[in-house]
Amino acid sequence: MRIAILGGGNMGTTYAKAFVRSNIVKTGDLLIIEKHPEKRKSLREEGVADLKEEINESLSTYDILIVAVKPQDFKSLVPDLVKVLKPSQLIISIMAGITISTIQTLLKHDKIVRAMPNTPAQLGFGITAFTVCKDASLDQISIVDTLLETTGKAIFMKDEELLDAVTALSGSGPAYYYYFVKHMIEAGKQMGMEEPVAAMLVKQTMLGAFQIMSNSKDSLDDMIKAVASKGGTTEAALNSFEKSNVGQDIIEALKSAEKRAKELSRESA
Repeated sequence: MRIAILGGGNMGTTYAKAFVRSNIVKTGDLLIIEKHPEKRKSLREEGVADLKEEINESLSTYDILIVAVKPQDFKSLVPDLVKVLKPSQLIISIMAGITISTIQTLLKHDKIVRAMPNTPAQLGFGITAFTVCKDASLDQISIVDTLLETTGKAIFMKDEELLDAVTALSGSGPAYYYYFVKHMIEAGKQMGMEEPVAAMLVKQTMLGAFQIMSNSKDSLDDMIKAVASKGGTTEAALNSFEKSNVGQDIIEALKSAEKRAKELSRESA
């Protein structure tokens, strides 16, 4: 199998390294097309893949093409892509907001997969939801699943419209956790701690809580109750959250993210 990646940014590079590390593809069968000289120089030093500056006819010799450019940069690349694509090639897009039908129309190409990864993929702890064109075979779905799971976990979604919700939940999700951790650390500072001490307490607590969630069969409500003693400190904090309507605010915030994802989809059409 030969794989070409269009775009040598964070996610494109993440996939390239993951494919080689997982023995999915040999370095000589992996191509990254990256227009920026500085990035090409860095990638060349790492020796992850073959490198080219621009799209050319050699792209037609690859089985899978991963489009990892910014959505706003995609249309400018379409004329060159259309010239070299072959009907047998499978295209995997990780561009936020651009639908399968839009890509099919622009590229005049049927075999399209749309995926939404998140940044923990860089460490092998990502979660990527993906959906496929209606004519995709089970073999193709299996291949895509295998490729995406080199960076963490993958989940197949039958309904493409749900990828906007995926964007809101997991695509943008890491930033929400960083935001909450940031303010927990700030609370520690305001209570008299040095920032490194507060940061260690908060980050390790978050890691430990994740492990409990991952290994327990209890519901989240039960886990909360296990920490929140009647009349205790945890209950005081939770009561403040409830009084300030934090839970509903979180839900509304994620719905705002989903709404913006849908707007981006329409703008890219």
